[in-house]
Amino acid sequence: MVLEVSVVYIVSGPPHDEKVLLGEKLTGLGRGKIVGPGGKREAHESPVETALREVWEEVGIELAPGSLVPLATITYPFLGRPELSQRSHAFVCRTFQGEPKNSLELAPAWWPREKLPLERMWADAQLWLPRVLAGEYLEATIEITPENTVHSADLNFQTLRRN
Repeated sequence: MVLEVSVVYIVSGPPHDEKVLLGEKLTGLGRGKIVGPGGKREAHESPVETALREVWEEVGIELAPGSLVPLATITYPFLGRPELSQRSHAFVCRTFQGEPKNSLELAPAWWPREKLPLERMWADAQLWLPRVLAGEYLEATIEITPENTVHSADLNFQTLRRN
């Protein structure tokens, strides 16, 4: 069984000086890594509903469902650890209410879009995150090794359709 997760990259500021809200993961899988707010789907939730709930729980920011733009759907087989395998639905959001605050799971901070802390993120982020934040959509399968590195990546980028 593959876990369904949602992650949101909240973007603020003018196009020439955009900042992205990321946070240091304080618990669970990926502890110590820099990630976008998000988490596991609960029963009967859609990917959007999961994204809204997780952002509120992790950083205290309220998002409207219509403000989320899909960026990526990525399947992550975890080699040798099938219980961790997941399908991630990534969104970008540029309209929000509230100021980010720490939770038990995440310590948020704003990062310049052009200077993301890719070396502190999951190894696959450098393969796709800058491109989707710049306006592309991604469908991918990225295999993760037991050492949490990328074993293989099948990436399919498309032009992002904005509503």
